[in-house]
Amino acid sequence: MIISASRRTDIPAFYADWFCNRVREGFLYVRNPMNAHQISRISLDPEVVDCIVFWTNNPAPLTRRLGELAAYAYYFQVTLTGYGRDVEPRVPDKRAALIPAFLELSQAIGPERAVWRYDPILFNDTYTPAYHLRAFRAIAEALDGATERCVISFVDTYARNRASMERLHARELPAGELAAFAAELAGIAREHGMTVGSCAEKIDLAACGIEHNSCIDRALIERLVGAPLKVGKDKAQRAECGCCASVEVGTYNTCRHGCVYCYANYSPEAVERACAAYDPTSPLLCGRVGPDDVITERKMVSLVQRQGTLW
Repeated sequence: MIISASRRTDIPAFYADWFCNRVREGFLYVRNPMNAHQISRISLDPEVVDCIVFWTNNPAPLTRRLGELAAYAYYFQVTLTGYGRDVEPRVPDKRAALIPAFLELSQAIGPERAVWRYDPILFNDTYTPAYHLRAFRAIAEALDGATERCVISFVDTYARNRASMERLHARELPAGELAAFAAELAGIAREHGMTVGSCAEKIDLAACGIEHNSCIDRALIERLVGAPLKVGKDKAQRAECGCCASVEVGTYNTCRHGCVYCYANYSPEAVERACAAYDPTSPLLCGRVGPDDVITERKMVSLVQRQGTLW
């Protein structure tokens, strides 16, 4: 199986202690977001965990503990944008902290396993196409040789971020302007040895040099494990999503970065309540098992197709 850690929160930045404790114990619990009393027990046995995909704004806390993950194949997707505090209020400083953190991670695990995400891209009077191109170029120059791939997407408006998007006066670009912008991004990336892929976008940017991306990337995982995988598309994701199936181990309302585009936090109050329950020794991320909870062992099997032997 493939572990996604996590689309719902930032485990490397905020919960490295918890995750490494769970690795040591060999399992973790995940509460069903649609049924709060239903908990799945997820095995972290390296025999069944084929790969772990980490999603983060700040890999540094987990980078320091990579030795504890030696039994696993894994890679990181690191979001690194040009936004200021109006959009990413509690993300560390990009130049002083996050670019050095990315470079340190890449040095430790190699550029193939350090994927740069410049997303989601929103446009307004401050964050114009010209601004994004300047920011993208500056980051690409800093990461030259430290990554092979950049993932982009354009901001989606959900019920949970609609007020923030309206407050920022976010707008969409006309199709022609968007294509020209995308082509320039792809050109900058090429100058620095990177390809660009789009995440869950309906628009086809292939003519601009940008292919549809798979963030949970079967091809990359097969390279990392050295064998083909028997795995299909993740049916829980949008139709435009190219990810293969994975097991999500994060918890909503637990990311403290406070990014205004985020879909995973319901409100600041919900985040405060959830984070107050954080215990790095608990099998649950930000919570404890209650008397009415039902724990079910999730069936976990390796997806690796191993070649049979003759004797």
